Amino acid sequence: MTKRFPQTKPILFLFLPLSIAACNLDAATGSAKEPVGCNPGTRLGQSEAGLPLLELCIVSGDKTRRFSVENAATAAQQAQGLMFRKSLADDAGMIFPFPQPRPAGFWMKNTLISLDIIFIGADGRIESIAENTVPYSLESVRSIGPVASVLELRGGLTRQLGIKAGDLVQY
Repeated sequence: MTKRFPQTKPILFLFLPLSIAACNLDAATGSAKEPVGCNPGTRLGQSEAGLPLLELCIVSGDKTRRFSVENAATAAQQAQGLMFRKSLADDAGMIFPFPQPRPAGFWMKNTLISLDIIFIGADGRIESIAENTVPYSLESVRSIGPVASVLELRGGLTRQLGIKAGDLVQY
């Protein structure tokens, strides 16, 4: 016995894809909606210091935090870091990517502001955080083990935002 569908069902199948497509359009402009969220690695231009700005995301539980970070990719850029800066916005920072994971150590010589130094493993997870580092200090702040990159944010921001070891960093 063959099942037959009533005449109205085929029409439903024609309009269903059109209805789904319309849900992805902005009502005011009729254009496609931009995805909501963070787009890690998106080039955002250039900082005042001449470094490339990238979008960086930290996923902490069900929250995703978005930052605009300067990419200190060369040895000279990494040596300069955030020295002599008088302030750092809450949505800004600097990322120090390494060609190969390695133990990392930073100091605060000539750094005028307190920073949270975030050590990131090869899997993109936060290995450890040195919170509220002391400006001008020559004491080395070190990772626990080899890391693939280091992120610097304004001092105290990680605690304020609930960012912790094990959270995922994408850039």
